Amino acid sequence: MSLRRLLAFSSASSGHLRRSLSTAASDSPAGGLSWYMLEKVTMAMGSAATPSVRFADPPRVSELYMPENLFDPGAIPVPGRQSDTVRMLSGQAGSASQDGLLLLNYKDIRITAPIVATEHRGNLSRGIRKPTGGRPDPAEVPDMAHFVFNPFTRELSPRLPEIQGPVKISDGFEVGLLTQADAGRGPPDRYAVAKLEGDVMLRFLSETGEWETVQGSPCQLPAAGRRFSPCQEVVAFGGRLWWVDVTWGAVCADPLSDRPEPHFVELPSGSVLPADACEQAIRSSIFLTEANGMSKMYMRLPNMCRRVGVSGGCLRYVEVSQTAPFVLSSFALDASHSGWTLEHRVALSRLWADGAHPWLPLEGANRPQIGALHPYEANVVHLIVGKHILAVDMHKGEVTEHVPYRGHHQVSILPCPVPSWLPTARIPSIGKKDVSKKTTLADVLVRSD
Repeated sequence: MSLRRLLAFSSASSGHLRRSLSTAASDSPAGGLSWYMLEKVTMAMGSAATPSVRFADPPRVSELYMPENLFDPGAIPVPGRQSDTVRMLSGQAGSASQDGLLLLNYKDIRITAPIVATEHRGNLSRGIRKPTGGRPDPAEVPDMAHFVFNPFTRELSPRLPEIQGPVKISDGFEVGLLTQADAGRGPPDRYAVAKLEGDVMLRFLSETGEWETVQGSPCQLPAAGRRFSPCQEVVAFGGRLWWVDVTWGAVCADPLSDRPEPHFVELPSGSVLPADACEQAIRSSIFLTEANGMSKMYMRLPNMCRRVGVSGGCLRYVEVSQTAPFVLSSFALDASHSGWTLEHRVALSRLWADGAHPWLPLEGANRPQIGALHPYEANVVHLIVGKHILAVDMHKGEVTEHVPYRGHHQVSILPCPVPSWLPTARIPSIGKKDVSKKTTLADVLVRSD
């Protein structure tokens, strides 16, 4: 199973609505949030008019609620009827723009689960499905709907149109959202939703209201034949979208340009992993016995302990090693987008040796994962350790905050900035006006957000 499919399946199967972790959490930005950490995966549920976010102050995690009536391309199989198709609807905030708008992805999955017997109780009967062997219906390719969402005003764009042709989007790691303001800063006037596949970009522009494919210039990768496989959310930074393969590097391109010019940036030399690193991680999975006596499989996929994101006005790469002394390292991308500078390196075992957290040993299922980069404070990284989230100040070399966490894995946490004007901003209309498009990489490299 590929890493992309494994992560997509994990997100769809593990997402569910949970009670807030904080009594201070609310449906409005009470107290004035400058950013928040969003549990981006949720199961389709309820019949509200629009999605909503239950906000919580970081390091607590905010929750996403998505109604199932956003996406209804066909009738849901009715329990009790002799149908061998089960439909699952799942939604997620796949990515955030640099100004805090969310790209919501809604997946419709049809699974074939043959009925092997019928149970009768009084006048009622129901089909008993085979418990194993469920598989996607080859005649029903999983479909995805896409929306742009302002989590503060709860304004939702119309559903983006269906993609015509053979190119499809199958998971949230493939698509990103980039906005642009006429004045350079402030509420956006246009946006693009885009997927990059090699040198070809599939994009939706708000000003045209259509999907189109654009041929970019050849993207030079340092290893011929190695497949570039995005495995975290797409990052918006510096007027470009960044697709990230945490085992190798990132490819950036401008979806608002007629010439996207994809550009590859390799990870720091000591951080590049073999092409089969994900398969190795799966093979080395371990089973641990939990407090309830049940055994659970734990694996450490590379994306659990690595992350690229925007922090302190720069694009940064952070990783944490998975053996003692559990070294947390942070690198900043230089202005020319050609290399990384090591900024911090902290041995977590030494922080724990001070006796501050004896109740949370760094072993087994508690080995640290990267939760989120603080978008404004470059020294701060949020780690997931067991069932807790910890804010680590790498400059001070100390844990500054820790709270309980009921989530499943870091793949589902999305750091979201909140500029001052976002709570009143409107989503750009579709088909608004023409846009002056950038055409060269040099135009982008001299800009920064």
